[in-house]
Order: sequence, then structure tokens, then C-alpha cells
Amino acid sequence: MNRQKFVNKFMAAFFILVIIKVIGILAQLFHQSFWSVIGTLLIFAIIAFIIFAVLLQLEKKEKEKNQSAGRLANGGGNFYVETSLFDKIRNKYEELAQKYIDEKDYKRAAKVYINLLRDNYRGAKTLEDGEFYNEAAVIYLKKLKNKSEAANCYEKAKQYKKAIDLYKELEQKEKVGDLYREINDIKNANTYYQMVVDDYVNNNQMVKGSLIYRKKMEMPDEAQKVLLKGWEEDRDAFNCLNNYFTNIHDVKKLETEIQNLYQKTPEYKKITYLEAMKHEFKKDPKLQFTTRNIAYEIIAEKVANRSEIVNELKYFNPDDEVILKDISRYKMGRNKMFRN
Repeated sequence: MNRQKFVNKFMAAFFILVIIKVIGILAQLFHQSFWSVIGTLLIFAIIAFIIFAVLLQLEKKEKEKNQSAGRLANGGGNFYVETSLFDKIRNKYEELAQKYIDEKDYKRAAKVYINLLRDNYRGAKTLEDGEFYNEAAVIYLKKLKNKSEAANCYEKAKQYKKAIDLYKELEQKEKVGDLYREINDIKNANTYYQMVVDDYVNNNQMVKGSLIYRKKMEMPDEAQKVLLKGWEEDRDAFNCLNNYFTNIHDVKKLETEIQNLYQKTPEYKKITYLEAMKHEFKKDPKLQFTTRNIAYEIIAEKVANRSEIVNELKYFNPDDEVILKDISRYKMGRNKMFRN
């Protein structure tokens, strides 16, 4: 339906109403005033206008519906065409970038990724693969806001001060220390390493703290103090004690330290000390007499409340068949006593 049809219908409806009314007026002509007739005509005109407005609104909605369907039909096709074309162009750019990479022309490949494919990460990674570390760092930093990758690239480019600044922002203290040591700034290196040690100690990671002292700060005595502190304060006690003994390479000195520490060991930690003795017993034949005696003493003290501890004897007498039989007889006797 078009607008002209609506107009024609309106006019027809209006004139039909007018004619009907005129007939009525003529029938009562002599009983109504002039203004009464005019008022009646106006009322019918308003009713006709409302009918006309409703018809126009219906026509508008139908037209919009038809237009929407047309756009969907036509536009959908265009969308798929545009998508297909876009994919073809993108594939061409991908092929071009790969061609440049195969030719070792990493800078051109990176430009294709960054400028044509809008892929900044692959652009930066391509520059990095081509060992254009400074250029890659700039892309990581400026376009991708990736300080970690940028710092890594500056480090590879030996731009240590730039890398240090970024690692400081990232609060990677150990890395900062490593790079200061790389440029022989030992004072600053140790300042940051000490921060790392403090963090480890505060988090009860005593062994890790000791390794920083020993491996990176070359302060073995401080490393031993941290391990001893961990043992005494029950902060990863066994590992601290085990590493403490491991770091003593002189067997005679180690034997003396084993004896001295045992004398200071409280009752509740002796089982842990016994576990450490298993490791020290196997370390050197010269340590076997001392470690075995300590083990026997601990086992004798604890056997009344922990009968299963007799099994530990086999670790200190691995080739003694007699003692193994004694352990077996002891366990059988204990079991029999409990049954009775």
C-alpha cells in the first residue's frame, strides 16, 4: 500500500460520512441552528483524521519492516563478501611476513605485522628473534606496555642501565642485583641482594636466603648464620640443619659441629636430629662412629614412648644381620606383650 491509496481511502470515508450527515441535517433542517450543523461536521472531520493517522502509522511500520528485511538480505551478502576479502588480504600479509622471515629480513617482517596486520606482539617477537633487541624493547614498552619483555630485551642488548630501571619498577630485586653485578657495581648489587635475603627470611625461606649469601654475595659465614637461625627457631628446621652440615666440607670440623649442635638440641627436636644423622652417616666413614652413637642415644631415649623408632637402627647398621634380627625379635616381643 502506498500513500496515495491511503489518501484516497480517507477521502472516500470522509465524503461518505459527510453525505450521511448532510442527509440527516436536511431531514432536520428546520430544527437545528447553523453552528450546530458546523460543529457536527467538525466532529466527523476529526474522526476521519484519526482514522487517516492510524492508517499512516501502519503504513510506516510496514515500510520500515520491508526496508529492514531488504538491508538484511543485501547487507548480509555484503558482510560475507567483505569478510572473505578481508581474510584474503590478511592471508597475503601473513605470507609476505613469513617470506621476509624466511629471507632473514626481520625488520620488514616486523613492519608487516605492526603496520599491516596490527599485531604488535608478533612484530616485537620477530624483531627479538632477529636479535634487534633495542627495537623490540621499544615495541614491547611503548605499544604493548610490557615492561618485563622490554627489560629482557634491553638485557640481551646489554643495555643494562635501561634494564635495571625497568626491573626496579617491576620490583625484581634479585634481577637488579644480577645486573649490577654484571657491570661490576658490587655495592649496589649487594644492596639489592640483601633485600632479597630479608624477604626470604621474613617468609621463613631460610635455605633460599642462605643461597643468596653463598652463591651471589660470596658470604658463606652469613649463609651459615641464616641456616643456624632457621634450625634454632624451627623455621624449616630439618632443611636448614641438613644444608648447614652440607656446607661444612672439612670432615673433622663437621664431626665436631655435629657433636656440639646435638648437645644444644632440645628433646622435642631430637627426632629431627636423628633424621639428619641418617644423611651424615652415609656421607663419610669417618663420621659413622659419632653419628651412630648419637642415633643410639636418641633411640634409647624415645623407644619407651615410640616403639617403632627401633626401625631406625637399620640405617646405622645396614650390613649387620644380627641387629636386624634383634629388631625383628624386639618388635615381635612388643606385639606379643600388647596382645597379652
